[in-house]
Amino acid sequence: GLANFVGKPVSQFFREFEGNLDPSTAHGSGDVKYHLGAEGKFFRMFGDGETTVSLTSNPSHLEAVDPVMQGIARAKQEMLDKGPDGFTVLPVVMHGDAAFAGQGVVAETLNLALLRGYRTGGTVHVVVNNQVGFTTAPEHTRSTHYCTDVAKMIDAPVFHVNGDDPEACVWVARLAVEFRERWHSDVVIDMICYRRRGHNEGDDPSMTQPEMYDVIDAKRSVRKTYTESLIGRGDISLEEAEHALRDYGSQLEHVFNEVRELEKADPAPSPSVEYEQAVPNSLQTAVPLEVIQRIARAHVDLPEGFAVHPRVKPVLERRSKAAAADSEENIDWAYAELLAWGSLLIDGKLVRLSGQDSRRGTFVQRHSVVIDRHTGAEYYPLRNLTADQGKFMPYDSALSEFAAVGFEYGYSVANTDALVLWEAQFGDFVNGAQSIVDEFISSGEAKWGQTSYVVLLLPHGHEGQGPDHTSGRIERFLTLCAEGSMTVAVPSSPANYFHLLRRHATDGVRRPLIVFTPKSMLRNKAAVSRVEDFTSGGYRPILDDPAFAEGGTDGVTRVLLCAGKIYYELVAAREKAGRTHDTAIVRMEQLYPLATEELAAVLDRYPNAGQDVRWVQEEPANQGAWPFLGLWLPERMNGRLPSLKRVSRRRMAAPAAGVAKVHEVEQKALIAEALSD
Repeated sequence: GLANFVGKPVSQFFREFEGNLDPSTAHGSGDVKYHLGAEGKFFRMFGDGETTVSLTSNPSHLEAVDPVMQGIARAKQEMLDKGPDGFTVLPVVMHGDAAFAGQGVVAETLNLALLRGYRTGGTVHVVVNNQVGFTTAPEHTRSTHYCTDVAKMIDAPVFHVNGDDPEACVWVARLAVEFRERWHSDVVIDMICYRRRGHNEGDDPSMTQPEMYDVIDAKRSVRKTYTESLIGRGDISLEEAEHALRDYGSQLEHVFNEVRELEKADPAPSPSVEYEQAVPNSLQTAVPLEVIQRIARAHVDLPEGFAVHPRVKPVLERRSKAAAADSEENIDWAYAELLAWGSLLIDGKLVRLSGQDSRRGTFVQRHSVVIDRHTGAEYYPLRNLTADQGKFMPYDSALSEFAAVGFEYGYSVANTDALVLWEAQFGDFVNGAQSIVDEFISSGEAKWGQTSYVVLLLPHGHEGQGPDHTSGRIERFLTLCAEGSMTVAVPSSPANYFHLLRRHATDGVRRPLIVFTPKSMLRNKAAVSRVEDFTSGGYRPILDDPAFAEGGTDGVTRVLLCAGKIYYELVAAREKAGRTHDTAIVRMEQLYPLATEELAAVLDRYPNAGQDVRWVQEEPANQGAWPFLGLWLPERMNGRLPSLKRVSRRRMAAPAAGVAKVHEVEQKALIAEALSD
């Protein structure tokens, strides 16, 4: 397929199998040859025209690429902008029979097929049904009669075809494409065939399927039987068939010998380099006041007669008032987020948001869409900013993580000029998409040179809601951080979150962004920003203690480092304990890449606190940022942290206690420990 349809040179295949690749041309760690994607042109043998063909890079995790490919297709269709039915990009997915029936992401991805935020006008699924899954027989891999029965969930037609009959396969392929073009629906081809060799080059399948492979060994190849059919019908002569076979074989042999004669490069270990995510010095993330006010007006200039829900109307009015230069209203987290998106839309950016309940927000905070109380009509303030603004596309997703995150990652890969965000209902649930995080988001660039701007918004924080509504698993993401693979941030102020989003969308550094977002802090009256924080300044990965902004640092004998909402709890407890003169609280808004220069500059302001620097976190000792920071901070800070101490919950198997009262006792204890001598 890569050679015949994508146009990849055969010599490249041989070089990959022979190992004759120049290590200096490799990108990151690289990957095995079977996983590499490609793009090229398919030229029609008869007739004019050409078709661009892309093969998506994919891991060994079966079917994990399915939603990624759908996201790529959707993004390309919307960039072509052929209208609501302009499905001019055709998604084709190759499956194995055991994987199509057995991998849950297949059903998750099929469920997206007809949804407004995900549809691609139909996908052609080709199941290469070799009637065995590695060494496992069909009766042990599925409970259905056909391996394709899962497609019945969306009423997709299934065409079963004999893989030994090439002309029947071609006929069915044309029928499948015609059906997709006519009905914009998924269609499945079940090509029933066999696997002549084992699952891999060294496997002997006769050990587990002896009778099956006795039959297969006795079968003549499809090439031979089809050639005889063509000769028997008089379509070609025996001499023409033999000449075509010799000619093709000699071409391959010639290329193969050329590749073998090349000097083999000595294997070398892949260097591990912490790529600096250098942001241009000229980058401006602040916006003029007029931009803020334009976005504010869009929240109250509703269509005539539009009946806003009585609980939503005050929110919109507060947003409008907060934009005034002399306003006493502050800007909260949710509005800061909308201001970031709105300002990017005014600049012409496409902004796509998806997630469970993401249009309103799990915590009733966002209200990106306003719904008429009587008619159900929808009004999107961020779609009514300017005549030539970018597209704003918020969608409530299906109840899925694996497929939903994979789709957004794929969309961000294909559309390099869009801000693509996926929000978890609670950060805890992102582990339903762990394969996408591990195989694509964190390592896609290192393995395949495939870059992404995708943003994951993960509500996180210990608030007594139990072990499944507490943690977005900061520790897991930080474990995957190396070579500048992604940015991990825990912003604590609305303005810094605003500048972070704008920087990410405009800095030209194509890396995923993981943001651990607040829950109760959404309504914390201390966690707000003034309008001037948006019209000036920029993103700061380290926030120094504002209590010592004017000096007085010589009296500080203790520095508390922290991230997220615990900052506000520490500030309140410090005030109550009377430690405002000797304890500074510094926020690490960005956990990776480590902002070592900025942190060093802040720590140098407290010359008498060098022996008592404490990392304070809500999470257990074996979770949160500590396993990463406890290892890397002392090493990277050039002796500034000779005895970094940890303040946290004890080591725990689960993220949090299941009883709210236990949570309160633990929270008070760790805050008291942070401020104790």
